[in-house]
Amino acid sequence: MDGSRTYKYERIAEDIAHLIDSGTFRPGDRIPSVREMSRQRDVSISTVLQAYYLLEARGMIRARPRSGFYVRNDLPSDLPEPDVSAPGPDPTAVSMRELVTEVSFADTRHPDRVQLGAAHPNPRLAPTKALNRTLASVARRMGHRSSMYDYVPGCEPLRVQIAQRALSSGCRLSPDDIVITTGCTESINLCLRAVCDPGDTVAVESPTGFDALLSLDVLGLQALEIPTHPRDGISLNALRFALDHHPVSACLLVSNYNNPLGSCIPNDNKHELVDLLASHDIPLIENDIFGEIHFSDRRPQVAKAYDDKGLVMLCSSFSKSLCLGYRVGWVVPGGFMASIRWLKYTTSLASPTLSEYAIAEFLADGSYDPYIRRVRRIYEQHVGAMSQAVRRFFPPECRLTRPGGGFLLWVQLPARVDSLHLYRQALRAGIAITPGNLFSPTDQYRNFVRLNAANWSDEVERAIQHLGEMIAALS
Repeated sequence: MDGSRTYKYERIAEDIAHLIDSGTFRPGDRIPSVREMSRQRDVSISTVLQAYYLLEARGMIRARPRSGFYVRNDLPSDLPEPDVSAPGPDPTAVSMRELVTEVSFADTRHPDRVQLGAAHPNPRLAPTKALNRTLASVARRMGHRSSMYDYVPGCEPLRVQIAQRALSSGCRLSPDDIVITTGCTESINLCLRAVCDPGDTVAVESPTGFDALLSLDVLGLQALEIPTHPRDGISLNALRFALDHHPVSACLLVSNYNNPLGSCIPNDNKHELVDLLASHDIPLIENDIFGEIHFSDRRPQVAKAYDDKGLVMLCSSFSKSLCLGYRVGWVVPGGFMASIRWLKYTTSLASPTLSEYAIAEFLADGSYDPYIRRVRRIYEQHVGAMSQAVRRFFPPECRLTRPGGGFLLWVQLPARVDSLHLYRQALRAGIAITPGNLFSPTDQYRNFVRLNAANWSDEVERAIQHLGEMIAALS
C-alpha cells in the first residue's frame, strides 16, 4: 500500500483543523454537523465520523450528546506553561501603594480603553435587570426596614442560602456559621486582623493577587512567598520547609483558580494543606471567590471541607460570579467567630441591607443556577478564545497558563520584555493590561502580564494582536 496516500477522512480532518488553527472556528464553536459535512463533501456519514473521531483523538474537538461536535476550549497549545514559581526564601515587607495607584486606580477610570487588566467580570453577562427588579420588589415589601442597618452577622435569608450552596463545595454549614461582609476584601481584612499583629509574617502563594498584598501592606504585615504550580497551586513541600524555618501567623491563599495563575489545588492537596497548618496551629485564610466559575462538571471543594479544628476561615463573595457593584461577601470564621463579629461591628457595623436581601431572594427563587451555568460556559469559551489568540499572535518564546476556571490568563513574556514598560506602551494604544510586577512584593514577575478574558470580542482579539506586535518589537 502506498504510504503517502491520504484518505478522505484525513483530508476532512486536516481541513477542519486548519479552520480551527486560523480562527474560523473558535473555542466553543459548533462545527458543521455530520450530515451537513457529508453533503458538503459528498462522502458517507461514516467517513465524516472517522474524521471527527480523529480530531477528537487530537484533542481539537469534543462531542456533546444530542448536540453535535464543538471546538474544545482547552485546545492544545504550542506555548508551554510557566514553570513553578521560585520566590526568595525570606519574608519581606509589602509596599505596593505607588505601583497599584499608577496601574489599578488609573485603569478603572477609563472605560473607553480595551480592558484586559482589572479582574472584573463581564458586566454585560450580569443579570442586572432581574437583580434590579428583585431589589425594587424587596424595597417595597420591606418598607422603612430597608433603610435600617442589618447588624452582624447580617441578612439571615442570605446566610441560609449560602449555607445551602456550601454543600456543593463539601461544607456542612449552618446560617450561624456565616458572617455577611462588604465584599471578599473586607472578609480577608477582618480575618488578617483577627489572627495577626503588625510585623507578623503571612505565607502567600507566589504570584498572588495584589489585593491580598495591599491588605498586608495596610496592616503592616510581612509576606512569605511560597512557590506555586500554575495548575496545582501552592507547593506543600515548600510550605512545609517555610513553616519549619519561619514564625508564620497565617496562610492566605486562593484555593480554587488563583489570581493570576488560575491554579486549583487538588482535593488531596487541600486535605494535606489543612492538616499541615493544623499541626502548627496556623490559621488558613481561604479565598474562594472564583470557585463558582469552574469549567468542569463538578464544583471544586474548598479546603474548609477538611477543617476539624476551626482553623480555616473561608472567604468569598458574589462580586465575580454575580454582581460586582452590590459588594456582598461573607466569611465562615470557624473558631474565630467572636473576633470576626466584633471586628465587623467596629469596622462597618453592617453591610448594605437592600443588596443582601436582593441577592438572597435571587438565590432562593432559583434564578441563580441557570444564570451561573450559562456564565461558566461563556467564560470557558472566552478563556479558550483568548488562549488561542495569544498562541497565534504572541512570540513563540512566551508561556501561558491553562486555567480550569475563572477568566484570567497569566502570560510569561520573553525575558527581555519589561511588563511595566509594555503596560505604559499599551496604554498609549488604548489597551489596559496588568503588569506582573503587581503580583509579588519582591518584583518577581517583571516579564509577566495578567490578561482578563471575561470581555472577549473581536475588538479584544485585535488588541491581543497589537500586544503581540509590541512584545515582538520589545524582545
